[in-house]
Amino acid sequence: MRAVSEGRLSTSANAFERHIDRCLGCRACEAVCPAGVQYGELLEASRAELFNLQAKRGVIYNLLRFVLRHVWLQPKRLQFAFAVARSLRDSGVARVLLKSKIARVFSERFEFSLALLESSRPAFRDSFRGAGDRVPAKVTGRRALLFKACVTDGLFARVNEASKRVLSVNGFSIVVPENQVCCGALHAHAGDLEGARKLARQNINAFGNEEASILTNAGGCGAMLISYKHLLAGDKAFGELAHKFSALVRDVSQELTSAPLVKGAPVGNARITYDASCHLLYGQGAAEEPLQLLNSIPELNFVPLPGSEKCCGGAGVYNLVEREMSRDVLAQKLAAIKETRAEVVATGNAGCHMQIGAGAVLENQAVKVMHPIELLDESYRRAGMYK
Repeated sequence: MRAVSEGRLSTSANAFERHIDRCLGCRACEAVCPAGVQYGELLEASRAELFNLQAKRGVIYNLLRFVLRHVWLQPKRLQFAFAVARSLRDSGVARVLLKSKIARVFSERFEFSLALLESSRPAFRDSFRGAGDRVPAKVTGRRALLFKACVTDGLFARVNEASKRVLSVNGFSIVVPENQVCCGALHAHAGDLEGARKLARQNINAFGNEEASILTNAGGCGAMLISYKHLLAGDKAFGELAHKFSALVRDVSQELTSAPLVKGAPVGNARITYDASCHLLYGQGAAEEPLQLLNSIPELNFVPLPGSEKCCGGAGVYNLVEREMSRDVLAQKLAAIKETRAEVVATGNAGCHMQIGAGAVLENQAVKVMHPIELLDESYRRAGMYK
């Protein structure tokens, strides 16, 4: 990266391109770097250089470029895309194509894409039903703003609903600002920093100048929202606003565990483990809080996951553009999960949820994936805290 910035190496050089493309961007190196180098920011800047060359880089990169610019930046188009995806999932079409092996006939990448979609189904329909339309008793207290996240809102709306219920039970008054858009993480990971900046400005306007905490339940989104202060540092109109915005961002687990949690009821005997989202762990510094949230559930049958701090291979769109490397990283994660004999994997990011879930679907591994907040929500439901 230094050689490119100093003009000693071309961005078109194969060595540079392969190094940058193959990096997961998990930011684990930042946690151990003695000099405190913010490698994530440097990586995104390098990918921005490569993004401008993507017209020459193959079909997958050109398709990614098109989707990011012409779908992800257009809320109505994105909503339609998610509606189609939910239809494929809920109608059972995706499951049939996977089980019949028809999807594999088209390509491995297509098969894995359908597995990602299939993995977004609710984990359990009996043991962990969720609270449905039940609403907690009216609670007034600390005000918080919820960031919906586009993938979470599009495929995991239940996680947002569970977050609102759990926060309400614990004394929060929840507001969901209108006109919020995607966080821009996928654009930044792919190198489209201008697209990420456009989304950042829209979100800052949507959330206004309130002093309340901005809460996320997706590790990747939270890390991206925190990086707005860097992303828009040179923007005269938004630089100061971005710095203020980023300072208010917290993961839902961080906010909930800042005070004693309301106790619920046991959720059953299912063996449960936890896998850390890289961007939740390294980008937001939430190492213990998700575990504290889980440990607040009485009699939880919890088992630690070896290598929980290691990436699962999802990494934004990495699992689609770098299939071979992603598959190898995922295989290690699935092997570690199998070692725990867990029936449920809790993780705090939609991308990690889908990556691990897709791997389990394709390997016929009997494990389900949930967000930690879903488990606490179920604990409260069983305790009769909802109307």
